[in-house]
Amino acid sequence: MTMNSAPRLAHREAHTLPRSTRRLLLAGAVAGPLFYASALVQMLTRPGFDIRIHPLSQLSTGDLGWIQILTFVLAGLGLICLSIGHRRVVTRGIGRAAIPILVAIGGAGFIAAGLFPQDAANGFPLGVADGPAAEPTWHALLHMVAAIVAFTALAVAAIVALIRTIRERRAAVAFGNGIVAIALLAPVVPDIASIQVAVTGLFAFGWCTATAISLLRSPRASR
Repeated sequence: MTMNSAPRLAHREAHTLPRSTRRLLLAGAVAGPLFYASALVQMLTRPGFDIRIHPLSQLSTGDLGWIQILTFVLAGLGLICLSIGHRRVVTRGIGRAAIPILVAIGGAGFIAAGLFPQDAANGFPLGVADGPAAEPTWHALLHMVAAIVAFTALAVAAIVALIRTIRERRAAVAFGNGIVAIALLAPVVPDIASIQVAVTGLFAFGWCTATAISLLRSPRASR
């Protein structure tokens, strides 16, 4: 994917980013792969979990729920690192300030989504009764709000990046930014909600990873 907000440079200077900035961008690049690698391992090893019924957030419940909680927090911290790296590299043009702020809000949302876990329901973890929780807990409601804020912030960041790349006449990149924004803002379909949210996360984290990689390849972006 090349869905990024980094500008095209007239002269590319390899290896000119400060080491601290490169580390920040690398942390942003691995946030998504880390999140989905952890989720995939848990999906395959935790009895009773079914992605067709249970959202990935429900992995935060049960005795091993701390793994997914930690996964949320680390992924959120990765996005905050990306926001700092983006602000250091992109110093001019549309989105130079807005995109880092929006990505940081997304990161904070994922951290909050981890710290306020989803409720156990629909037979997971094993031993929990089938069907939804009788009444959502306060932390489950906060989890939902945090997730909505995170995805919305990243959607707006993609829209700002779309405007920027249109102005730079990078059609393919602009198209990718538009697809990401649409995917993140699409209404949730109840019958496929668990799968849809998982796919939406792939778009969100994929956009962040692509942006981080682009910035690593485009040091001293200044447009």
